Amino acid sequence: MRSLRATWIALLPLALLTLTACKEEQTGVVVKELSFSGNKAITTGQLRSVLATAVSGKLPWLPREYFSREEFDADLKRIEAFYRDRGFPNARVKSFDVRLSDDQKSVRLSIDIEEGEPVVVERVVLDGFDVIPEEHLRTLESRLPLKADAPLDRALLQSTREAAIDELKDHGYPNPTVAVSESPGSTEQRRSVTYEAQPGRLASVGRIDIVGMASVSPRIVRRQLTFRTGQLFQESKLRESQRKLYAMELFNFVNVESVGTVGEGAASQEGEADQIATRVTVTEGKHRKVNFGLGYGSEERARGEIDWRHVNFFGGARIAGVFARYSALDRGVRLNLRQPYFFSPKYSFGMSGQSWFSDEPAYKLTTVGGRATVAREFGRKWAPLGARQTTTLALTYANEWEDYTVSEEALNDPTFRDDLIALGMNPETGADTGRLSALLLDAGRNTTENILDATKGYVASVHLESAGQWLGGDWDYREISAEGRYYHTFGRRMVAAVRARAGSIDSSGPEEELVPFFKRYFLGGSTNLRGWGRYEVSPLTEDGTPIGGNTFLNFSTELRFPLARNFGGVLFVDGGNVWTNPWDFNLNDLRYDVGAGLRYSTPVGPFRLDVGWQLNPIPGLIVDGEPQTRALRVHFSIGQAF
Repeated sequence: MRSLRATWIALLPLALLTLTACKEEQTGVVVKELSFSGNKAITTGQLRSVLATAVSGKLPWLPREYFSREEFDADLKRIEAFYRDRGFPNARVKSFDVRLSDDQKSVRLSIDIEEGEPVVVERVVLDGFDVIPEEHLRTLESRLPLKADAPLDRALLQSTREAAIDELKDHGYPNPTVAVSESPGSTEQRRSVTYEAQPGRLASVGRIDIVGMASVSPRIVRRQLTFRTGQLFQESKLRESQRKLYAMELFNFVNVESVGTVGEGAASQEGEADQIATRVTVTEGKHRKVNFGLGYGSEERARGEIDWRHVNFFGGARIAGVFARYSALDRGVRLNLRQPYFFSPKYSFGMSGQSWFSDEPAYKLTTVGGRATVAREFGRKWAPLGARQTTTLALTYANEWEDYTVSEEALNDPTFRDDLIALGMNPETGADTGRLSALLLDAGRNTTENILDATKGYVASVHLESAGQWLGGDWDYREISAEGRYYHTFGRRMVAAVRARAGSIDSSGPEEELVPFFKRYFLGGSTNLRGWGRYEVSPLTEDGTPIGGNTFLNFSTELRFPLARNFGGVLFVDGGNVWTNPWDFNLNDLRYDVGAGLRYSTPVGPFRLDVGWQLNPIPGLIVDGEPQTRALRVHFSIGQAF
């Protein structure tokens, strides 16, 4: 009954979306199908993206697309023009078929294309780029969109020119010109493409003007800039400075630009670099900000949060805030204070204090205490223009009072009573308290454009935690965990996403006494092994109750693809397990699930629905006192996730 009820609840938001999406339909002949044949170099998705004629959605709430003969005739010409721009000058629409349905209410369209032989790039020559260091020039050549032995795509031809200009601008030449020329190759269908550069004069950063402040000191803006007067002029540093200023949350508008040569028109001494004046224009926003978040999920049920921040607390761009959250899984209040400039623009300092309650299937935990963190962001001295690679390192000291109790299910399991005694917990109540005093070191690297909707790049992080009685705490353990994510785009819209996590925790003494129970690992749920419920994958007692372990490994592989409009689909494979002993990874003992999901963008946040199927169920698993025999789990969520 619980599974059936969860399934109906999962479908309820989707039904609401259906009702809100309905609108009055126009009349006409509906486009049921649009297919292509003969296209090999250009995908069907690419062709559809440039045509006015579109296919109606198959789901009832999706908009209908109607056939227009004028638009279709224009689309046939667009196809040939699109092919010419992609290096296929002889491509043509060989034939097309318009099949009207018997009731004359819908039409199926098919287009047969003859691509012909492409004009191929034989080689790409960069001439006049010797002012760029050899290592950087090799990197530029490897990143050029236009490649040898590929069709002579006019869009890539232009984007390669722009990339070459950007590279010169990022090496001290603010006004370069790059001319493009083509010459015959070894055959009639091959071309040699030459980019000839005129770098212009070398330049350094000159005067820096800052305008637009009302209450924020120009000193606050200036210290966020990644360039200084007298340094080599680099276009990427202007963009990076603009990004950093926006990240401060102080400004509604930021523009960092070059405004000409200092002393322009005067004679410069031979060999001297020009000085480029820059202007930083800002418009201040409100210093007090508040964000709300609402949602509902199969695990946390109704959830809500509020985040209030003062982004210029006592000046200096300090950020003070109050964050509160409520859900069935966790709730509490956290106070935050962040100093963005800590002796250097590369360092920041933060403090937080919290009172937090977590209600997990295996335990209930109340945490009261605080943390202090020093963080540094690393940047390369040189990086390709447009690259947004970030590397961070953070050192945190945590001092928190922990009060926790194991679940009633574990407490009622007679085979777990000896474990409770070994853990130093009350075997009658399953409760324990203590002070956690620990040092935490976190390192991370992110090369994605947007971590919330990444389509390419990777994210890697490592977490080290050491709690010691020498720090005044009641527990003594060491924890190491790591996570990696990789994203790759196929074609234009299909994304493969891979995530892997692993970790282990151990102690120099008796693990049962020095590692608290709430630090144990569990898997299962909407964020990892989706074929199981939350916290259902872990070592079991003799009676089948999950009790957590000291080592875990988990991976998820997803294939994401668009369905229609704001709808997207997901196919996934998950794997992982938890083991009792530290560093006891047993790859022959992994649990697996496969499944499919649905994604939809709504005004209140994304809607997610995942259905996972266990490939190798856990024998003897007991959840809520009942044997688990069903291999299917449904997870859903609507609204902004926590």
